[in-house]
Amino acid sequence: MADYVLSPIVQYTNYGSDGNFNANSTWNDTVTVSDGAIDDNQFTDGEGGIQMVFSPNPAQGVIYQGQIEYMGESYPIFENFTGAVFVLGVHLPEATYGTVADLGSDTSPFTLCFAEGTRIATPTGESAVEALAIGDAVLNAAGNPVSVRWIGRQTVQSRFAGPKTAMVRICAGALGGNLPYSDLTVTADHGMILDGLVINASALVDGDGIDFVPLAEMPDSFTVYHIETESHDVILANGAPSETFIDYRGRRAFDNFDEYLDLYGAERIIPEMHRPRISSARLLPQSICDKLKISAPLLDLAKSA
Repeated sequence: MADYVLSPIVQYTNYGSDGNFNANSTWNDTVTVSDGAIDDNQFTDGEGGIQMVFSPNPAQGVIYQGQIEYMGESYPIFENFTGAVFVLGVHLPEATYGTVADLGSDTSPFTLCFAEGTRIATPTGESAVEALAIGDAVLNAAGNPVSVRWIGRQTVQSRFAGPKTAMVRICAGALGGNLPYSDLTVTADHGMILDGLVINASALVDGDGIDFVPLAEMPDSFTVYHIETESHDVILANGAPSETFIDYRGRRAFDNFDEYLDLYGAERIIPEMHRPRISSARLLPQSICDKLKISAPLLDLAKSA
């Protein structure tokens, strides 16, 4: 990975056994973090072997522990062997100091989302996902209008993207039946509906016209959106059946989480649709592999025994 240089830094220390980390230091020196892997452009949750250098101090080993969302931006969290936690690149005013938990630490940086510009079917025609609002109606796959309960927005920093935050591009026609009708970009964990199954977009990568968006093509930061309806439903994104938000992970990582709390008071559990979910390419039915020209990996029976 290329070296990343950030400043300022806030340090949190756990002084007790309650799991709360108190902010006790902040400084404007620069810090360099690197895992030393030339061809690796991502930090992954729990990744060790990372060196963090506060010049002119010697390097110290740290573990990547995810990120926090603050004022619409994402910032990485690292922990050293003493248990000290460092939030890099953000200066928090004294009045906002608190626990890491209070700042919304989340090791699953974002959820099931659409890229900006995705066209969502509505009773009056299509709308860009970013133009939808709470209370608007969208069409589900059965052609029935369903109300938008919330539009979650999340700003993603490309340099701290992990596997779950990778974006998948599904080219026009790649799902068969001329769907999607134009290129569709979603997060890796977003579910597409094929042959009665909910299939994570990442499991479809290597299909004809389906691939991860190269990091070099991504801006330094970008915004993704999720559509929450009353139930876990199927809507049409660029014409292709696609899931609405399901709360496998909480909404806290979204920039406008406070808006959700103001509206509804607390998070809720969404009823999940009754369709099997596939999150790995090796679990794809052969019929789908053949349809999308995916070379399904062989299951290693020795390891799974």
